[in-house]
Parts: sequence; C-alpha cells; structure tokens
Amino acid sequence: MSPLNITTRDAGTGPVLEISGELDYANVSALQKRLDGLTLRQGQRLVLDMRGLEFCDSSGITALLAARGHAEAVQAEIALAAVPANMLRVLRIVGLDQIFTIHPDSETATRP
Repeated sequence: MSPLNITTRDAGTGPVLEISGELDYANVSALQKRLDGLTLRQGQRLVLDMRGLEFCDSSGITALLAARGHAEAVQAEIALAAVPANMLRVLRIVGLDQIFTIHPDSETATRP
C-alpha cells in the first residue's frame, strides 16, 4: 500500500494538484481537505495530475466528482492529466471521460 501524496503548485491557468500513491477510502479525506482549502477563482482551471496515481477506488472517484463540483461552483474549469491507463479505463466504463477534460500530461493541461 502506497501512501497518498498530494503536492500543490500554481500554473498560469490555476492550481495543479499532483496526486500520487493510492486514493482510497482510507485516505480520500486528505484530498477532500486539500480541495476544501483551495482558492479557485472564476475562469481558472484546476488540474489534477494523476501521473503517480497507483490505485483509485470508488471513494476516490467520488472525490474527483466533488472536485468538479467545487470548480463549477466558482465557474472554473477542471481537467485531469496523465491519467494512468487502468484509471482511464474505469473513467471510460462509467462515462466520466465525457464530463472531465483529460490531457496526456500536466504541461498540456496548463496551456491557456
């Protein structure tokens, strides 16, 4: 079991959260707290960089949907970047690839 690590950085388009390790019921509250404390303004883009994500269960997916709601509440965008193949497959199966903008990497996701 890999611990969840979340690093926040600023890009020209808005905040980027780099998520690595395992996002599951045992630690999803760490992501929720980080999102709750995040200042996101209208017109910005929140990028969730999942390059280091090793595992994500249904509670992690729920947190992604909450992040989307957080962004939409302030009229900001949200994008997922570097989504691992196994996670991308799950997103496609449940149709979430239709509501999230997905980029191959955070560099692409943070272009204006």
